[in-house]
Amino acid sequence: MSKRTWQPKKLKRLRKHGFLKRMSSPAGKNIIKARRAKGRKNLTVSTGTK
Repeated sequence: MSKRTWQPKKLKRLRKHGFLKRMSSPAGKNIIKARRAKGRKNLTVSTGTK
């Protein structure tokens, strides 16, 4: 049987979708702003409640 498609790697996920990556571009900043305005509990992958 072959491997599944999703082989999770935390660091790769954070570097692609994390807070710092979002803040590094104007479009990403807009995403964060929109999620803040909506009242999201988690803004990005890396900012969560534990």
